[in-house]
Amino acid sequence: MNKKKLCVLAISLSSGGAERVISLLLKHLVKDFDVTLILLSNNIFFELPKNLKIIYLGKPEMVEITSPLLKLKGMATFVYKYRAIAKKEKFDIVMSFLALPNIINGLVTSRLKPKPKTIISERCFPSKMYANNNFAMKVAKTFYPKFYNKADVLFSNSLHINQDLKDNFGIKIPMKLIYNPIEIEHHKPYQDNYKTTDNFKVVSVGSHTPAKNQILLLKALQHLDTTYTLTIPGAGPLTNDLTDFAKDNRLENQIVLPGSVKNVKDYLLENNCFVLSSNTEGFPNVLLEAMAVGLPVISTNCMSGPLEILNDNEPINIAKGEFYLAKYGILINTEDDMALSKAILFLRNNDDQRKTYSELGFQKAQNFSLPKIYDQVKYLLNHQIN
Repeated sequence: MNKKKLCVLAISLSSGGAERVISLLLKHLVKDFDVTLILLSNNIFFELPKNLKIIYLGKPEMVEITSPLLKLKGMATFVYKYRAIAKKEKFDIVMSFLALPNIINGLVTSRLKPKPKTIISERCFPSKMYANNNFAMKVAKTFYPKFYNKADVLFSNSLHINQDLKDNFGIKIPMKLIYNPIEIEHHKPYQDNYKTTDNFKVVSVGSHTPAKNQILLLKALQHLDTTYTLTIPGAGPLTNDLTDFAKDNRLENQIVLPGSVKNVKDYLLENNCFVLSSNTEGFPNVLLEAMAVGLPVISTNCMSGPLEILNDNEPINIAKGEFYLAKYGILINTEDDMALSKAILFLRNNDDQRKTYSELGFQKAQNFSLPKIYDQVKYLLNHQIN
């Protein structure tokens, strides 16, 4: 029996959370479908299966343009190339990730004959992501309802994202919830004697960008003594700002910035706790990855994801300067460095709580195992959604 022809459309496979999800899903998709991966940029960080057809529509500089006029010109180029490929290949299903590919998918596939089943995936919380960018917000308010609604179904990785799209961006097509997948070992890799140590090591993984807000970690470190160290694998436009802040505040001996790394798990296993400092998220993969190895976690209660992961989406109130002991980890308000310092200090001084969160976090992470999540994606691809 011939496999259905599936197109996966994305910006790139650089070292981001959405890109990580795509790379994981592709490992299983190629077994069940005839898959063509189409990327706007020939930027690949993650390892991909060998039996995969890959087509590049452009180079990294084409998606890194900041000029609105040049962005529109670049989009027109992508649309023209993608339409030509889609007409030739006659895909049965097309699935795209992130805003620009989703818009392109809606624009192109709605006019194809026969029309393929079109699935789009939103990976960020739009109202928060575009809050400080008027141009991006106007584009989203204009293009989302016009082109997202041409798809057959949308899936995101958070209940809050779907509600935001419905309430604030006029999305009316069926919307489904499929959380991010992670690869999990059968036995908890992280081991700790859960005793007070001379040094307490904190790790936070992510691109150095305003949304990830790693400067919060350095500010929290200022409230603690020199027996605390902080490692932040990743890279981005704010790397120099982090370095400068550390030097200006005499923290350089407590900070390690190793750059982008592929062996994230190794860094997690070398530390005592993980911190997510983000101001906004779609659904934070790395928070799940830390829990999946058994590392105790602290996270900002940002939109969206952490509340769903750490407290089963049950609403909470957190006082300024304080932290909340959620079901599977600790939650703090965004931009609250004092609360973060208190949470780190609490974990260091409470060995039983570290052990409890290590065990509970590992158990919770099982719900997001790659096989379980892939089954949901496969069902979405193969069945009619109302």
